[in-house]
Amino acid sequence: MKQQGRDEQEFAFIKEKIKDKPINKRRMLLRMGYNLLCAVIFGAAACFVFVLLKPYMEEWLYPEKESTISIPKDDLPQNEGNNKEEEGQENEQQNEQEQPDVQGNSGEGVQTKPEEQQPPAVVVEELELEDYQALQNKLYDIGKQANKSVVTVTGVTSSKDWFDTPYENENRSAGIIIGNNGQELLILAEKKIIANAQEINITFIDETEVSAFLKKYDGNTGIAVIGVPLAEIPKATMEKIEVAVLGNSYMIAQGTAVIAIGSPLGTSYSILCGTITSSQNRVSTIDTNYTVFTTDIVGSASGSGVLLNLKGEIVGLVLQDFSNQNDRNTITALSISELKQIIEDLSNNRDVPYIGLRISTVTDQIAREFGIPKGVYIKSVELDSPAMRAGLQEADVITAINGEEVTTVEQYFQKIYAMQPEDTVSITIKRQNGNQYVDLECTVIVGILQ
Repeated sequence: MKQQGRDEQEFAFIKEKIKDKPINKRRMLLRMGYNLLCAVIFGAAACFVFVLLKPYMEEWLYPEKESTISIPKDDLPQNEGNNKEEEGQENEQQNEQEQPDVQGNSGEGVQTKPEEQQPPAVVVEELELEDYQALQNKLYDIGKQANKSVVTVTGVTSSKDWFDTPYENENRSAGIIIGNNGQELLILAEKKIIANAQEINITFIDETEVSAFLKKYDGNTGIAVIGVPLAEIPKATMEKIEVAVLGNSYMIAQGTAVIAIGSPLGTSYSILCGTITSSQNRVSTIDTNYTVFTTDIVGSASGSGVLLNLKGEIVGLVLQDFSNQNDRNTITALSISELKQIIEDLSNNRDVPYIGLRISTVTDQIAREFGIPKGVYIKSVELDSPAMRAGLQEADVITAINGEEVTTVEQYFQKIYAMQPEDTVSITIKRQNGNQYVDLECTVIVGILQ
């Protein structure tokens, strides 16, 4: 016990009592204020960043989808002569039923002699010069209304001269507003105007100028669809422009009155009136043929624009590159009905399939006279084309595509156009071997004409 008490005395100095540190209220209040200030600054910065990035985040998370452009197609009239003949017979029968019995009794039992019948009086009104001017004014009113769909397309290219001095070159042409997909205004124009352009500008009828971009183009016809973001177009301009209406060019015949708008003489928003001088010409292009309308409207070799019917609808696309060399001083246009499918697909970002053949239909008469099998005759094969790589040759006759019979250029185009680039298509041909034709099959990989 004595030893234990001694130990407690020896180590008693290490015993201590720990007390809580007194609270510094001033320091605590300063720290709370500092944290509160940091929270306010952080919240304000986060709010500012959120508001700034909200439109971009919404566009990224919930992108608006472009609406698909759809263009109604026209049916090629068939048996037109028979329909007219039947109509004439019906009118003739109707006239016979309405004509009274001149030799017998009429419905009321009254006899009528032929000599007592008087021909209807014909009133002839002489036209004055004012009447001609009034008619001209009506034609120009159609063109003025349609000019709301016309724009000026400018392609800007940069280059350097011999002294290494940079300069800009501008090419201009008329374009036509053909659609609105909800995000962009779609413009139809010629690709050559914007070829290799570093900048594309669109000028509307109210002289508003905005930037644009190339969507798709057809390397065969040279037509292109240009996109203009709707966000870049002022509201006042949108109220002054209109989307053009594509008409039925299958109804166009020789002598039809038409109106040329756009830039047929090189001046924007020109209006020229005339008539169709020929509607049966065909031009052979790659993988298909098109109807070419010639007119008596004076134009330039670099003219551009469209032809309108008297309803203000587009019936022809002015493409002077397809005119005869002797007709460069008059307006020439391709049938719009035959271009509608291509225009629709270009507007919806679809590439035009390409095989690389210039072709014509072997009619019954040609088959009899020259001993050529019925089908699609190959006039030429484009260099370095999918057709050439597949072994197709000039003077071959296509008789089937993917096992389905083909007898006309129209059938060939419909089947090829239903393909997608990189698709594989089997083309059955007849090739002359001495005095006879042998059947061959070629496998072609569909491409895109640049």
